[in-house]
Amino acid sequence: MRSPKHPTAVWVQQFLGPSYAVLEFDQPTHSAAQAAAAIGCPIAQIAKSLVFVGPHNRPVLAITSGANRVDEEKLARLVSGTICRADADFVKKNTGFSIGGVPPLGHAKYPFVLLDQDLEGFNQIWAAAGTPNAVFKLTPVQLKQLSGGIYCEIKSIDVW
Repeated sequence: MRSPKHPTAVWVQQFLGPSYAVLEFDQPTHSAAQAAAAIGCPIAQIAKSLVFVGPHNRPVLAITSGANRVDEEKLARLVSGTICRADADFVKKNTGFSIGGVPPLGHAKYPFVLLDQDLEGFNQIWAAAGTPNAVFKLTPVQLKQLSGGIYCEIKSIDVW
């Protein structure tokens, strides 16, 4: 791991300021499992950002524990309308980032943000920092402040 060199990761570091440290890895951190392996933490401590298309084409950002799946029906109720998974073009256009590196902040278009309440159980969590191999550490309180999101029950309880 090293300080960020990729322009997008550097931009996220500048957006976050000196209180946070964006780290880049030689190996990918594109998925929650890859990020947890690179960092050396449990997969549940990865705050994965999933983008959905919400009512009126507004982006909905669900930030969930890497160990959980999102229940799309719960999301739909919370945003009072239908939702569907966003494709890569929608994600890039509305967040400014590519899938696999979407951070919880600094989006091109401000999303409706829902946070997995399971993340509140950790002292520290890790989130993407703009590229598929950059992350930063934060607390659940900081995640709420930075993202403008609300903690709620969004995980699926389906066995898969």
